[in-house]
Amino acid sequence: MKRIFYDIYDLKPSEYINFMKFRQDLHMMCAFKLLWCMVVLVSCNETTNQESATKRVEDSIEIVVDMAVSTYELSMQKQGLVNLQKNDSTIIVDLKYSSSDNFFGEDVYGVLQNAYLQKKPAQELKLANQMLQSINKDYRLLIYDAARPLSVQKILWQKLDSLPPKKRKDFVADPAEGSIHNYGCAVDLSIFDIKAQKELDMGTSYDFFGYRAYPRLEKQMLSEGKLSELQIENRQLLRKVMNANGFEAITSEWWHFNYYGRNRAKELYKIVE
Repeated sequence: MKRIFYDIYDLKPSEYINFMKFRQDLHMMCAFKLLWCMVVLVSCNETTNQESATKRVEDSIEIVVDMAVSTYELSMQKQGLVNLQKNDSTIIVDLKYSSSDNFFGEDVYGVLQNAYLQKKPAQELKLANQMLQSINKDYRLLIYDAARPLSVQKILWQKLDSLPPKKRKDFVADPAEGSIHNYGCAVDLSIFDIKAQKELDMGTSYDFFGYRAYPRLEKQMLSEGKLSELQIENRQLLRKVMNANGFEAITSEWWHFNYYGRNRAKELYKIVE
Protein backbone atom coordinates (compact mmCIF):
# COMPACT_ATOMS: atom_id res chain seq x y z
CA MET A 1 0.00 0.00 0.00
CA LYS A 2 2.80 2.47 0.85
CA ARG A 3 4.52 1.75 -2.47
CA ILE A 4 1.29 2.47 -4.38
CA PHE A 5 0.81 5.62 -2.34
CA TYR A 6 4.20 7.06 -3.25
CA ASP A 7 3.84 6.05 -6.90
CA ILE A 8 0.51 7.88 -7.16
CA TYR A 9 1.91 11.17 -5.88
CA ASP A 10 5.49 10.83 -7.18
CA LEU A 11 6.70 12.78 -4.16
CA LYS A 12 10.31 14.03 -4.16
CA PRO A 13 12.16 15.69 -1.26
CA SER A 14 12.56 18.94 -3.20
CA GLU A 15 8.87 19.33 -4.10
CA TYR A 16 5.98 20.96 -2.28
CA ILE A 17 2.47 19.68 -2.84
CA ASN A 18 -0.06 22.24 -3.97
CA PHE A 19 -2.84 22.03 -1.42
CA MET A 20 -5.81 22.44 -3.72
CA LYS A 21 -4.39 19.97 -6.25
CA PHE A 22 -4.04 17.51 -3.38
CA ARG A 23 -7.76 17.92 -2.63
CA GLN A 24 -8.63 17.26 -6.28
CA ASP A 25 -6.41 14.19 -6.35
CA LEU A 26 -8.02 12.98 -3.15
CA HIS A 27 -11.50 13.32 -4.60
CA MET A 28 -10.47 11.27 -7.62
CA MET A 29 -8.84 8.62 -5.46
CA CYS A 30 -11.98 8.43 -3.30
CA ALA A 31 -14.12 8.00 -6.40
CA PHE A 32 -12.01 5.06 -7.60
CA LYS A 33 -12.05 3.51 -4.14
CA LEU A 34 -15.82 3.86 -3.80
CA LEU A 35 -16.27 2.38 -7.28
CA TRP A 36 -14.16 -0.58 -6.17
CA CYS A 37 -16.35 -0.95 -3.09
CA MET A 38 -19.47 -1.07 -5.26
CA VAL A 39 -17.94 -3.81 -7.39
CA VAL A 40 -17.18 -5.80 -4.25
CA LEU A 41 -20.76 -5.51 -3.07
CA VAL A 42 -22.23 -6.48 -6.42
CA SER A 43 -19.92 -9.46 -6.73
CA CYS A 44 -20.95 -10.82 -3.34
CA ASN A 45 -23.22 -13.85 -3.85
CA GLU A 46 -26.45 -14.30 -1.94
CA THR A 47 -24.80 -16.44 0.72
CA THR A 48 -22.26 -13.74 1.64
CA ASN A 49 -22.79 -12.30 5.08
CA GLN A 50 -24.01 -8.69 4.75
CA GLU A 51 -22.02 -7.62 7.80
CA SER A 52 -18.84 -8.94 6.21
CA ALA A 53 -19.48 -6.96 3.02
CA THR A 54 -20.20 -3.81 5.02
CA LYS A 55 -17.01 -4.29 7.02
CA ARG A 56 -14.98 -4.52 3.81
CA VAL A 57 -16.46 -1.23 2.59
CA GLU A 58 -15.77 0.50 5.91
CA ASP A 59 -12.17 -0.76 5.90
CA SER A 60 -11.67 0.56 2.38
CA ILE A 61 -13.01 4.01 3.26
CA GLU A 62 -10.74 4.10 6.31
CA ILE A 63 -7.76 3.35 4.08
CA VAL A 64 -8.70 6.28 1.81
CA VAL A 65 -8.91 8.69 4.75
CA ASP A 66 -5.61 7.46 6.20
CA MET A 67 -3.90 7.92 2.84
CA ALA A 68 -5.31 11.45 2.50
CA VAL A 69 -4.14 12.50 5.95
CA SER A 70 -0.74 10.91 5.35
CA THR A 71 -0.34 12.90 2.13
CA TYR A 72 -0.99 16.19 3.91
CA GLU A 73 1.24 15.23 6.84
CA LEU A 74 4.06 14.39 4.43
CA SER A 75 3.73 17.68 2.58
CA MET A 76 3.87 19.64 5.85
CA GLN A 77 6.87 17.68 7.10
CA LYS A 78 8.72 18.32 3.83
CA GLN A 79 8.35 22.04 4.55
CA GLY A 80 9.79 21.63 8.06
CA LEU A 81 6.46 22.18 9.82
CA VAL A 82 5.63 20.50 13.13
CA ASN A 83 2.36 18.81 14.10
CA LEU A 84 1.38 20.70 17.25
CA GLN A 85 -0.42 17.82 18.94
CA LYS A 86 2.46 15.44 18.29
CA ASN A 87 4.76 18.05 19.76
CA ASP A 88 2.50 18.42 22.82
CA SER A 89 -0.37 15.96 23.24
CA THR A 90 -2.11 18.21 25.79
CA ILE A 91 -2.71 20.95 23.21
CA ILE A 92 -6.27 20.81 21.87
CA VAL A 93 -6.94 21.37 18.17
CA ASP A 94 -10.26 22.37 16.62
CA LEU A 95 -9.51 23.67 13.13
CA LYS A 96 -12.41 25.94 12.29
CA TYR A 97 -11.67 25.92 8.57
CA SER A 98 -11.79 22.12 8.60
CA SER A 99 -15.50 22.29 9.41
CA SER A 100 -18.51 24.45 8.65
CA ASP A 101 -18.19 26.14 12.06
CA ASN A 102 -16.66 29.34 10.70
CA PHE A 103 -17.74 32.75 9.46
CA PHE A 104 -18.57 31.54 5.93
CA GLY A 105 -19.98 28.11 6.84
CA GLU A 106 -17.75 26.04 4.55
CA ASP A 107 -15.05 23.41 5.03
CA VAL A 108 -11.94 24.42 3.06
CA TYR A 109 -9.45 22.06 4.73
CA GLY A 110 -11.28 18.82 3.91
CA VAL A 111 -9.96 15.82 5.85
CA LEU A 112 -7.29 17.87 7.61
CA GLN A 113 -7.58 17.85 11.38
CA ASN A 114 -4.01 18.62 12.46
CA ALA A 115 -2.45 22.02 13.14
CA TYR A 116 1.14 22.87 12.14
CA LEU A 117 3.71 25.57 12.82
CA GLN A 118 7.36 26.05 12.00
CA LYS A 119 9.68 24.32 14.46
CA LYS A 120 10.66 27.32 16.63
CA PRO A 121 7.10 28.69 17.06
CA ALA A 122 5.88 25.14 17.78
CA GLN A 123 8.47 24.75 20.55
CA GLU A 124 7.49 28.08 22.10
CA LEU A 125 3.78 27.24 21.87
CA LYS A 126 4.47 24.08 23.87
CA LEU A 127 6.14 26.20 26.56
CA ALA A 128 3.16 28.57 26.56
CA ASN A 129 0.82 25.63 27.08
CA GLN A 130 2.97 24.34 29.94
CA MET A 131 2.97 27.80 31.53
CA LEU A 132 -0.81 27.95 31.23
CA GLN A 133 -1.13 24.59 33.01
CA SER A 134 1.18 25.79 35.79
CA ILE A 135 -1.30 28.64 36.37
CA ASN A 136 -4.35 26.37 36.22
CA LYS A 137 -3.95 22.61 35.82
CA ASP A 138 -7.29 22.36 34.01
CA TYR A 139 -6.45 24.89 31.29
CA ARG A 140 -5.16 23.99 27.81
CA LEU A 141 -4.42 25.99 24.69
CA LEU A 142 -7.11 25.47 22.07
CA ILE A 143 -5.95 25.93 18.46
CA TYR A 144 -8.37 27.28 15.87
CA ASP A 145 -5.88 27.72 13.03
CA ALA A 146 -2.12 27.71 12.50
CA ALA A 147 -0.13 27.23 9.26
CA ARG A 148 -2.51 28.10 6.44
CA PRO A 149 -1.95 27.42 2.73
CA LEU A 150 -1.99 30.50 0.50
CA SER A 151 -4.78 28.92 -1.54
CA VAL A 152 -7.00 29.00 1.56
CA GLN A 153 -5.94 32.58 2.31
CA LYS A 154 -7.37 33.58 -1.06
CA ILE A 155 -10.68 31.93 -0.19
CA LEU A 156 -10.93 33.77 3.14
CA TRP A 157 -10.13 37.09 1.45
CA GLN A 158 -12.84 36.53 -1.13
CA LYS A 159 -15.41 35.51 1.50
CA LEU A 160 -15.03 38.91 3.17
CA ASP A 161 -15.66 40.87 -0.02
CA SER A 162 -18.52 42.70 1.71
CA LEU A 163 -15.82 44.74 3.51
CA PRO A 164 -13.60 47.27 1.71
CA PRO A 165 -9.98 46.04 1.37
CA LYS A 166 -8.61 48.46 3.99
CA LYS A 167 -11.13 47.30 6.61
CA ARG A 168 -10.83 43.69 5.49
CA LYS A 169 -7.13 43.69 6.37
CA ASP A 170 -8.06 44.06 10.05
CA PHE A 171 -9.29 40.47 9.93
CA VAL A 172 -7.76 38.71 6.91
CA ALA A 173 -4.40 39.49 5.32
CA ASP A 174 -4.43 40.31 1.62
CA PRO A 175 -3.12 37.14 -0.14
CA ALA A 176 -1.19 39.41 -2.51
CA GLU A 177 0.95 40.37 0.49
CA GLY A 178 0.72 37.03 2.29
CA SER A 179 -0.36 36.31 5.84
CA ILE A 180 2.07 35.28 8.58
CA HIS A 181 -0.18 32.21 8.80
CA ASN A 182 1.00 31.38 5.26
CA TYR A 183 4.55 31.05 6.55
CA GLY A 184 3.61 28.85 9.52
CA CYS A 185 4.48 31.57 12.04
CA ALA A 186 1.04 32.65 13.32
CA VAL A 187 -1.60 30.89 15.37
CA ASP A 188 -5.25 31.55 16.25
CA LEU A 189 -6.20 30.16 19.62
CA SER A 190 -8.09 30.38 22.90
CA ILE A 191 -8.13 28.61 26.28
CA PHE A 192 -10.10 25.44 27.04
CA ASP A 193 -11.09 24.31 30.53
CA ILE A 194 -10.96 20.50 30.51
CA LYS A 195 -12.79 20.25 33.85
CA ALA A 196 -15.69 22.42 32.74
CA GLN A 197 -15.40 21.04 29.19
CA LYS A 198 -15.76 24.43 27.56
CA GLU A 199 -13.76 27.36 26.25
CA LEU A 200 -13.15 30.34 28.48
CA ASP A 201 -15.47 33.24 27.76
CA MET A 202 -13.51 35.75 25.68
CA GLY A 203 -16.47 38.02 24.93
CA THR A 204 -16.82 37.03 21.28
CA SER A 205 -16.53 33.93 19.16
CA TYR A 206 -13.55 33.22 16.92
CA ASP A 207 -13.56 35.34 13.74
CA PHE A 208 -15.99 37.88 15.18
CA PHE A 209 -15.72 40.89 12.89
CA GLY A 210 -16.44 43.80 15.20
CA TYR A 211 -15.00 46.13 17.81
CA ARG A 212 -15.62 43.72 20.72
CA ALA A 213 -12.85 41.52 19.27
CA TYR A 214 -10.33 44.38 19.27
CA PRO A 215 -7.78 44.15 22.13
CA ARG A 216 -7.01 47.85 21.67
CA LEU A 217 -10.64 48.76 22.45
CA GLU A 218 -11.15 46.54 25.50
CA LYS A 219 -11.29 49.44 27.99
CA GLN A 220 -13.86 51.21 25.85
CA MET A 221 -15.90 48.02 25.42
CA LEU A 222 -15.79 47.48 29.18
CA SER A 223 -16.99 51.02 29.92
CA GLU A 224 -19.83 50.58 27.40
CA GLY A 225 -20.86 47.29 28.98
CA LYS A 226 -20.05 45.29 25.85
CA LEU A 227 -17.32 43.26 27.59
CA SER A 228 -17.12 42.08 31.19
CA GLU A 229 -14.12 42.19 33.51
CA LEU A 230 -13.96 38.38 33.48
CA GLN A 231 -13.87 38.29 29.68
CA ILE A 232 -11.00 40.76 29.60
CA GLU A 233 -9.16 38.85 32.35
CA ASN A 234 -9.43 35.67 30.27
CA ARG A 235 -7.95 37.48 27.28
CA GLN A 236 -5.17 38.90 29.42
CA LEU A 237 -4.30 35.40 30.63
CA LEU A 238 -4.03 34.22 27.04
CA ARG A 239 -1.81 37.18 26.16
CA LYS A 240 0.30 36.63 29.27
CA VAL A 241 1.32 33.06 28.41
CA MET A 242 1.75 33.82 24.71
CA ASN A 243 3.77 37.03 25.18
CA ALA A 244 6.00 35.33 27.76
CA ASN A 245 6.98 32.80 25.11
CA GLY A 246 7.78 35.04 22.17
CA PHE A 247 4.37 35.55 20.56
CA GLU A 248 2.89 38.99 19.91
CA ALA A 249 -0.78 39.87 19.86
CA ILE A 250 -2.37 42.12 17.25
CA THR A 251 -4.77 44.98 17.92
CA SER A 252 -7.87 43.73 16.07
CA GLU A 253 -8.23 40.04 17.02
CA TRP A 254 -7.91 38.69 20.57
CA TRP A 255 -7.23 35.17 19.22
CA HIS A 256 -4.37 35.95 16.79
CA PHE A 257 -0.67 35.80 17.72
CA ASN A 258 2.45 36.14 15.56
CA TYR A 259 5.79 34.60 16.40
CA TYR A 260 7.63 36.54 13.70
CA GLY A 261 6.68 39.63 11.75
CA ARG A 262 5.88 39.18 8.06
CA ASN A 263 9.28 40.37 6.79
CA ARG A 264 11.22 38.10 9.15
CA ALA A 265 8.98 35.14 8.32
CA LYS A 266 9.66 35.72 4.62
CA GLU A 267 13.39 35.74 5.26
CA LEU A 268 13.31 32.45 7.15
CA TYR A 269 10.66 30.34 5.43
CA LYS A 270 8.94 29.61 2.16
CA ILE A 271 5.25 30.24 1.83
CA VAL A 272 2.91 27.28 2.38
CA GLU A 273 1.13 26.87 -0.94
